[in-house]
Amino acid sequence: MEFVCTTPPLNALQSGISPQIRNIKRIDIALFNGFALPDTAAIIEIFQRANALVQRRRAAHAHYEVSLLSASGGRIASSSSVFVWTESVESHRHTNDFHTLFIAGGVGAQHAFRDERLIIWLRRAYLHSDTVHAIAEGRLLFDAAGVEESHGAQRDDTDADRRTHAARLFGEGVSPVRAALHIVEEDLGTELAQQIARSMAPQEDASSGTFFKVNPVSQVSDKIMASARWLEANVDRPISIDHAAQVAAMSERNFLRRFKNEMGMTPSDYLLQARLDMSCRMLVETRLPIDKIARRCGIGSGGHLAKLFRKHLSTTPTEYRMRNEVQRAVA
Repeated sequence: MEFVCTTPPLNALQSGISPQIRNIKRIDIALFNGFALPDTAAIIEIFQRANALVQRRRAAHAHYEVSLLSASGGRIASSSSVFVWTESVESHRHTNDFHTLFIAGGVGAQHAFRDERLIIWLRRAYLHSDTVHAIAEGRLLFDAAGVEESHGAQRDDTDADRRTHAARLFGEGVSPVRAALHIVEEDLGTELAQQIARSMAPQEDASSGTFFKVNPVSQVSDKIMASARWLEANVDRPISIDHAAQVAAMSERNFLRRFKNEMGMTPSDYLLQARLDMSCRMLVETRLPIDKIARRCGIGSGGHLAKLFRKHLSTTPTEYRMRNEVQRAVA
């Protein structure tokens, strides 16, 4: 799958806006093979929505121009096996007009921080940026660039005139969603930032027990309850109905009948619900790639997990993670 981010052209962003109020703020996102897609997608979405709202209001506020950059440019693979199209950092080599720099996180950072072209560009971009946020593993690239030491080094008069203060760095505990919303709030006001956050937050929370219709009887026997707990504890393993029936010390036929009568669903549906519940928790509580979460939850692959999410939650794992991130950011 390929995901192409193309921020609307400058003239499209500015259509209907008088020259006197044009104010383009650049948002650069440094990527590498194996970057974490959900965080990048959330950042892009926040600034795209800010552009749309500002354009609709025709207000005298900043617009955002989002650029995805990588060392060599072209097609870059995310850790979710989704591809994005990027510009080369060389294409921005002679540009001194940086405003905000995000450095993506993801498992690929372990290799990316050895890429000399990317590190040299990051060192230079930092010197001209107002705000910098290294996301999770992106801190490896930030540290490799040695930007704090570089920033204190002697620079020519032009650089000294342009910059008299160090770039603001968001701390490691600040999520990329919260950082992006904070930038929008500073530029465009609290009301617009909150409007964006509300529009991205989930309308309904898919919590435990909402995937299937459950009509359990008032009393669940100890044997059936033990088998249900066993299913929950073994979601990461291949499980057969025969195994679960043995835990309940019943024949497979009797177990299937008793389980459905007492739990309100089949053992297979109960197991699937347990796996989906676990995947939801991991999407919210960890930054693991979608494929790895799917494997740890016994679902097999990120593609299969996405199909199950679309069927039972009418969303995707990436969207679920992003929306919950937004919800926490504005809570």
